[in-house]
Amino acid sequence: MRSINFKNVISSIINNGPVILLYFLSISEIDTYFSSFFEILSFNIQLIIIYYWMLRGSSIVANGHVFFAGIINDVIMGLPMGVSSFSYLMVSFVATYVKNLTVNISLFTDWSTFFVAVFISNLTFLILIYNFSDLTVTYTNIFYNSFFTILFYPAFWLLFNIYKSIMRVQKDD
Repeated sequence: MRSINFKNVISSIINNGPVILLYFLSISEIDTYFSSFFEILSFNIQLIIIYYWMLRGSSIVANGHVFFAGIINDVIMGLPMGVSSFSYLMVSFVATYVKNLTVNISLFTDWSTFFVAVFISNLTFLILIYNFSDLTVTYTNIFYNSFFTILFYPAFWLLFNIYKSIMRVQKDD
């Protein structure tokens, strides 16, 4: 009886790993950690997690988790409330749209549509920052962040595919 409960707890932790990772990255400032070592190396792992898991496991990372993780990220980073949430939700909506349109799952289709999702996310971020705050945003920082986020997507795509193979998740409809 005890081993069955332990297996259920471990299985639940493994199956909710992407959500746990999303919240952990929202609480920590890991993207600023890398940029302190390398001046231009900055990427947004949250966007990769949201996009991949909305495409492959939308029952795991739902829009409520995406919105709440954005709110936490805004509080930690000192951004106006809702900026990261709307930015993350734009990625989520693009992923949902792509999921409803595509039949064939491949790295190339995911990667090319991820480019569009990052563009829409950054455009939303810039519009909200410029209209509702006094923060200054450097275009080169956003460009480097977007470039490395898109560049690292295939590596995370492979890692998440391996991770998904060990998960026991219900099939999405």
